Amino acid sequence: MNTIIIRKETPEDYNWVIELTEKAFETMEFSDGNEGKLVEKLRKAPTFIPELSLVAELGGQLVGHILFTPLQIRNEQNSFTSLVLGPVSVLPEYQKQGIGEKLIRTGHQKAFELGFQSVILIGYPEYYPRFGYKPASGWGIKTQIPLPSDDVFMAVELTEGGLTGVSGMAVFPPEFG
Repeated sequence: MNTIIIRKETPEDYNWVIELTEKAFETMEFSDGNEGKLVEKLRKAPTFIPELSLVAELGGQLVGHILFTPLQIRNEQNSFTSLVLGPVSVLPEYQKQGIGEKLIRTGHQKAFELGFQSVILIGYPEYYPRFGYKPASGWGIKTQIPLPSDDVFMAVELTEGGLTGVSGMAVFPPEFG
């Protein structure tokens, strides 16, 4: 098997990443079909960090993409900056081969190098704990987004104690709708 290369997304990748994202989510039961549009909106946002938009390449073909975007966690006294992971996309025929894992781990490392201390996400509680994610409610972090259960809203510390003393409402970027 060819080696999976994880690299920063380039403008030349943009159209293919949208198509890849739409294909990755088209059979997902929870998908609203707008994940490709979300990636486009997040890229155009003033908070977009190009170094945190990564693609997975296999044999010269893009097979995956991940995006991390800054968000705020606010309470009455303070506002803390974190990241939101999403979406993470892998073409259906390449899923369950470790590509998503490699994107997430590389993305976490890049976020750490850029000085971020934590990441928030809404996702499968069967999948994300392997990367250290735990219910965000354990840190007193909430969301206004209606969710089917508490365990789908998760957070991970990229640094030891990265969420110590952090609590409040996670304010997602407006592009998330």
